[in-house]
Amino acid sequence: MDTLEKLKILSRDSQYDLACACATREDEHRRRSQDGKWIYPVILPNGAPTYLFKTLLSNECINNCKYCPLRAGSTNQHCSLSPEELSKAFMSYYRSGRVSGLFLSSAVTQSPDATMERINRVALNLRRIQFKGYIHLKIIPGASPAAIRQSLALASAVSLNIETPGENNFKYLSTTKNYLSDIIRPIELISALTKKGGAYAGVKHTTQFVVGAAPETDRQIVGYSWKLYKELGLNRIYFSAYQRGAGASELPGERSALTNADLLTREHRLYQVDWLIRKYGFKLDEIPFEGNGNLSLASDPKQAWAQMHPEFFPVNINKDDKGRLLRVPGLGLVMVERILQLRQSGQRIRSLDDLGRMNKIIRQALPYITF
Repeated sequence: MDTLEKLKILSRDSQYDLACACATREDEHRRRSQDGKWIYPVILPNGAPTYLFKTLLSNECINNCKYCPLRAGSTNQHCSLSPEELSKAFMSYYRSGRVSGLFLSSAVTQSPDATMERINRVALNLRRIQFKGYIHLKIIPGASPAAIRQSLALASAVSLNIETPGENNFKYLSTTKNYLSDIIRPIELISALTKKGGAYAGVKHTTQFVVGAAPETDRQIVGYSWKLYKELGLNRIYFSAYQRGAGASELPGERSALTNADLLTREHRLYQVDWLIRKYGFKLDEIPFEGNGNLSLASDPKQAWAQMHPEFFPVNINKDDKGRLLRVPGLGLVMVERILQLRQSGQRIRSLDDLGRMNKIIRQALPYITF
């Protein structure tokens, strides 16, 4: 096959890395470009939008991750790109102005470090020809500290998927990887190297959970997320709903009573909670889990918290501080900033209509506010 034929296969298979399947902003959702499936828009950790060239180096894997369609023994059409092929293909897209960065991953071929050597060589090729733009490299579970350090020296951002909260849940997903030594320890190393004052401070560090393949609860996922943010300083955590039918038949996710639509809603709720923690000042013990340890599929978690805490309301639009305003269902960051700007200018807000064009979401605030 020529390079373009390989890219069509490898970029198609990169869809199984589903970060941003669900998002808090319209421009974060996955899209297909008109001329290539391997280009998609994302929001970088600093908030800036960009188009990334996204593909795998290889789709033939030695690991048996039971949720993954590309696991060892799969019957997919297999192919690989050389680091030089991929570097050349990326630069042709970059020079034509169709992409501004690279998101590169790979199935595990031969060994974690052999795979990392090929991934890192792509980034090294690009840096040697003075490409100074965005490069996101996936760290392969089980990669050595030396391979991780080389990735950090070359990349703008790195990620190693944590996959699931805890070793007990991980045992359902893989028999070829060790949760502590292959995933948790490397994540801790990356965090130590990328934190303020670390050798690679400034390189962004993200991870991703596969939601619904194992029998984990939302409480477990959010608990791990809290530690990843607060103790290890990760920049962003993503959640990917398990795709029923894509994995092995013995997976708990294949026998779950949840529908595919339920799994996507569950993913969405986790993103909403992630937003509450990162942007709205919610603490872990304030997240409204149900008795089974999961978030409600029927209601927004901020709405659920508000219904559980009637003593907190009403919030005074004209007097209360930003922290209290952000607890009001229907009021997001943009609207709260608008309220504060109007107040600073001396304007008294007498109704929601004073805030501009109303929509269904903002009108959810009415039972919880006073003017």
